[in-house]
Amino acid sequence: MLEKHDLHHEFPEHHDAIHDLKMSDAHFARLFTQYHEADHEVHRIETGAENTSDDYLNERKKVRLNLKEQLLAIIQKYKAR
Repeated sequence: MLEKHDLHHEFPEHHDAIHDLKMSDAHFARLFTQYHEADHEVHRIETGAENTSDDYLNERKKVRLNLKEQLLAIIQKYKAR
């Protein structure tokens, strides 16, 4: 069984902050959408729904990780106020 990587599963303790930021911060919302799309693409590849090279899959995972780190930084800054 593949592990879920959507932000609410990754950071359940930040559920409310994620929601608030999606509603009030356009930059966060854009990054959230990009993360969501990258996560779905990785999931489709990992489940065999799409076939790609290992290099492509690894690149998409790096993109997802970078977006997750950016989103977490915004969440932490938001919660620190």
